[in-house]
This record gives sequence, C-alpha cells and structure tokens, in this order.
Amino acid sequence: MRITFLLFPNLTQLDFTGPLQVLSRLPGAEVALAAKTKAPVPTDTALTINPTHHFTDCPPTDLLCIPGGFGIDDAMQDQGTIAFVKREGARANYVTSVCTGAFILGAAGLLEGKKATTHWAYHDHLKAVGAEPVKARVVRDGNLFTGGGVTAGIDFAFTLAAEIAGEDVARAIQLGLEYDPAPPFHAGSPDKAGAPALEAMQARYAPRVAEFRKALAVALSYR
Repeated sequence: MRITFLLFPNLTQLDFTGPLQVLSRLPGAEVALAAKTKAPVPTDTALTINPTHHFTDCPPTDLLCIPGGFGIDDAMQDQGTIAFVKREGARANYVTSVCTGAFILGAAGLLEGKKATTHWAYHDHLKAVGAEPVKARVVRDGNLFTGGGVTAGIDFAFTLAAEIAGEDVARAIQLGLEYDPAPPFHAGSPDKAGAPALEAMQARYAPRVAEFRKALAVALSYR
C-alpha cells in the first residue's frame, strides 16, 4: 500500500501529520511525500517537512491524500501541481483530501458530481468545483474520501484504515495512538460553538475567504 501525500508551502501541518500518523501504521504501508522540489516545505507552524519525492520521480500511488491550508491558493493555481494530482488521482485506488485540500482536487476536476466535505468556513464553495457539499466530518463517494477541517483528518484516517485493512486493524491503531478524545469544550463546529466564538471566527475568516474566492476563480479558469 503506497500512500502519497501532496506537500505545498503553507499547508496546515495537522491536516498532514494527523492522517500520516494513522495511515503510516497500516500493515505494509509505504509513504511518499511529493512536492515540486525536494526543498523543505514550510507549514503554517514552525515545522518544515522534507519531501521524499518530487512530482517527476514519484511512483504510482494507491492512496493520494491532499492536505489543506492557506497555501492552497497558490497550489491550486500551479499547473505542475494540478497535473500531478490529475495523474495520480486517475490511477489511485483512493483519492482523498483533508480540510481545504478538497479544492485542489476540485481544481483538478476530481470532485465533479461527487459528494464531499471541507472546513466549515469554505463549505459552500464546494459547489463551485462541481461537488455536492455534505456537512459531515468524513464523507465517502465511491473511492473519494474527504475530511472536514483540520482535526477531522484523524477521523478521516481511521475511516480509511478500516476500509483498507479492516476494522480490527483500525481499532488496534487507534488504541496504540490512544485516540480517545475528550475535549474540554464542545465548540468544534459552528452549531456547537455558541454565538461569541462563531462570530469571532467568521470575522477572522472573512478576509481570508475573500482571497480564497479570487484564487479559486483563477484556478478554475485554467480548466
């Protein structure tokens, strides 16, 4: 089972590292980290990631995973990145994304007519790439698996692990990682957060989403 993660500058590190931690424990898993070059890739934190492959030497994959992050604006407009996603998405057994990584799949034409999810602040924009938005933490449509925002990538990864290796294996990985969430607050979704938190986050995301819309329009003009 070869698992390939797309890397691009300013990705959200937990979109990548959460699924990586789970999926790398699958029996026989081989992980490739693919980027335009092998230079260290900066994330939205102090962490940088070293690619193992660049697009031209990355072997065919069984599972393609696209993380999200503010760097999607540039990534979905980059023709080399989109060409790689189209190529690997066409031959992978599983085509997947976490958070706003869905829009890179969308820019590559891989969400047309598909049910999908993404981060709540961007959810309605899935329609622009031909997808049917579904408000769920993990959504499956055939061989397409999409996860919601950031931490949903962990649930997404366990869903994939069960699909690939069976529920018993997925449960064992969950136990090994002691994934037994008990958050101190129930504020992780818009319908639970309460008005003050929701209004604060909507205000924070508003300028960011406006820039995203512009970038998405440019990306879709290339299709």
